[in-house]
Amino acid sequence: MPTEPRLKSKLAVQALIRRAEVAGLSALVLRKGDEDAGAVMLVVDRFAAGSRLYDRARDGDGRLAWTPADGGTLLDPEALQSRLDKALRRDPDLWLVTVEDPRGLFDPAAD
Repeated sequence: MPTEPRLKSKLAVQALIRRAEVAGLSALVLRKGDEDAGAVMLVVDRFAAGSRLYDRARDGDGRLAWTPADGGTLLDPEALQSRLDKALRRDPDLWLVTVEDPRGLFDPAAD
């Protein structure tokens, strides 16, 4: 099963930030990882409602897709920090990106 070509992590992060900006939202890099091959995690911050965490992984067809971590539940700040700390211990080359989305309209999986 063929997979799509690998996009450098830095370019994927820049595209994600641009996509959020086009939607009228603020986005920023919380942590820079390896520019070429670092994994990327996304925090969609809903402020008082909590945050949703996404991983970027290959789907069954070999395409990169954003998948909600923790079943897509909204995480409080402590749970989010715990999850991020665990991910960073596992992968020191990890990129962390946040999108501020108080209305919950940003869906990284939508094309």
